[in-house]
Amino acid sequence: MSTPAPRQLFVTTALPYANAAFHIGHIMEYIQADIWVRFQRMQGHEVHFVCADDAHGAPIMIAAEKAGVTPQEFVARIAAGRQQHLDGFQIGFDNWSSTDSPENHLLSQEIYRRLRDDADLITTKTINQFYDPVKEMFLADRYIKGTCPKCGAKDQYGDSCEVCGAVYAPTELIEPYSALTGAVPVMKASEHYFFRLSDAKCVDFLRQWALDDARLQPEVANKAREWLDVKEDGEGSSGLGDWDISRDAPYFGIEIPDAPGKYFYVWLDAPIGYLASLKNYFDRTGRDYDAFMADPTTEQYHFIGKDITYFHTLFWPAMLKFSGMKVPNNVFVHGFITVSGEKMSKSRGTGISPLRYLELGMNPEWLRYYIAAKLSAKVEDIDFNPDDFVARVNSDLIGKYINIASRAAGFITKRFDGAVATDWATASDVFLFNLRDVATQVSALYDHREYGKALRLIMEQADTVNAYVDANKPWELAKDPARTADLQEVCSRLLEAFRILTIYLKPVLPALATQVEALLNIAPLTWNDVDNPLPHGHVVNGYTHLMTRVEAKMLDALFEAPTAPVAAPTVVVTDGAITEHVATPLAPGFEPLAPEIKIDDFAKIDLRIAKIVACEAVEGSDKLLRLTLDAGEGRLRNVFSGIKSAYRPEDLTGKLTVMVANLAPRKMKFGISEGMVLAASAADVTAQPGIYVLEPGPGAVPGMRVR
Repeated sequence: MSTPAPRQLFVTTALPYANAAFHIGHIMEYIQADIWVRFQRMQGHEVHFVCADDAHGAPIMIAAEKAGVTPQEFVARIAAGRQQHLDGFQIGFDNWSSTDSPENHLLSQEIYRRLRDDADLITTKTINQFYDPVKEMFLADRYIKGTCPKCGAKDQYGDSCEVCGAVYAPTELIEPYSALTGAVPVMKASEHYFFRLSDAKCVDFLRQWALDDARLQPEVANKAREWLDVKEDGEGSSGLGDWDISRDAPYFGIEIPDAPGKYFYVWLDAPIGYLASLKNYFDRTGRDYDAFMADPTTEQYHFIGKDITYFHTLFWPAMLKFSGMKVPNNVFVHGFITVSGEKMSKSRGTGISPLRYLELGMNPEWLRYYIAAKLSAKVEDIDFNPDDFVARVNSDLIGKYINIASRAAGFITKRFDGAVATDWATASDVFLFNLRDVATQVSALYDHREYGKALRLIMEQADTVNAYVDANKPWELAKDPARTADLQEVCSRLLEAFRILTIYLKPVLPALATQVEALLNIAPLTWNDVDNPLPHGHVVNGYTHLMTRVEAKMLDALFEAPTAPVAAPTVVVTDGAITEHVATPLAPGFEPLAPEIKIDDFAKIDLRIAKIVACEAVEGSDKLLRLTLDAGEGRLRNVFSGIKSAYRPEDLTGKLTVMVANLAPRKMKFGISEGMVLAASAADVTAQPGIYVLEPGPGAVPGMRVR
């Protein structure tokens, strides 16, 4: 198998709007991109994979106002809940930033100046804009609703129709109303800034970029052809209009240079957030961002949903081109995810909460595999069907793939001290040759994002390997002492086949591949390792169970809407008066109570009062504080705690708290942590924000045990 020349890739996913936790659509997109990134890295390519929170705009400003916090605080609360989703589903972004970062402010204003001064593509117009007389503010597009002027669908937003996909100005809506107050908006004049997308040089560039060389998927290219009004013979005049890129104060965003009271419309600075996140990452790691982006060998790719195609295939490449920056090599567009053929809806029980999936203990790689098995390079919606999910995961991953290792590894470790025999004659190596021979096909399918086809091909190979198992029956060979050598050879072949299949599946199942690498006692697998078999006499480790089956009851629990139990009134006596108190139910975002334990279980945990003698931020960590604790034992302890988002070091120094004193020391990147400070938080911090370090009442002293 030939080794491809190393490539230098910059990959992003669409930025999630920072007004809510991740939903399953986000996770689907991130899994799709993560698989592609992992595959490229297995090929030996250099990949930088980044994303960020889309932090600006009127919706966040309004939501923050309702919550009684600043927009920055509101966004920080949402951002605090991101990592548990990303870690949970093994999505390996190199960097996660925000469009409110200093890098994005700098780059957005720099690109704007280039478009204004160098390309002469910025103009101003006085326009009549909707104004809410009750709220006393100009209305952002998403805060105006009405009837779509193209298809007549009601309750559509002021910038685009979710039914027909049309893009329009909010003033084109029929019977508009304010989504904030319900008031009928009035027209008010305001000077706005526009990017001249209708300019001939923009149109000519976009026709070349979007329609030449089959860069975009056929469905996307066809849509771009409509927007660019290109006829079959290549003629036609563009129907593109100039793009309004400004909003009036009050607005949470980036100020337009030399334009007091004017801010960039969120869709201008949001995609620049891709570049800003990469710059943030490179600045932190000592890489030269400008040199990387100026390098002609650098390739730039974006994974996005079909609902934001217009912005990414027209505005974004044109902005980059005429600000003198690298344009995307490609924009990969995908469809939506449905559940049993229906659009997701929490009220109907057809929504999937990624966090609930993880809380139920469901294996994240079940979902990674199932989504991958449904994905193709087409712009198609994919459907999550619970029965199909159970059947496919159990059949493919357990019944076909894991079955190979479970049938062979035990015999190798028990009968041959873990040593494999791989000195086989070439003539008898046919089925392994065929298994290796599909590597090029599988590679091409991954590279072109045809994950479903790739997994079908891999499972066809797993079927062939299982046929070899059935034909050679290692369990029968094990009963015949005269066939011990045959048993070792058959089981060694099976482990080698299992190793090759693991290489093919590793982009989709990274955690499981790590387990297999430990089982086989080998270094992390790369694509080139397809042709590097286990050496004769290599010793593998003892087999441990690699993956459990999906149980149907898990899916039932996943789609159950969590309901808070109705608490019965409890009689409470206070100062001699008898009152009734209804116990507080679990709030949204709180995790259910853990399974019942015995008093002996609790007694094993040594909780002690400790004084926080000193506290400091940990350099290089966004989450950790280093606490120096005195637990009354004649020495000081060093404890790391992930509470930086909630506390400043000076707020904690000198206070008492509660710590787990008999927790085994844990080696971390920044040093040894000798215990754990107790703090309370909701499972979903986006629903119930805040982290609260426990503090004992007056009179407690260091060393007291909590019982």
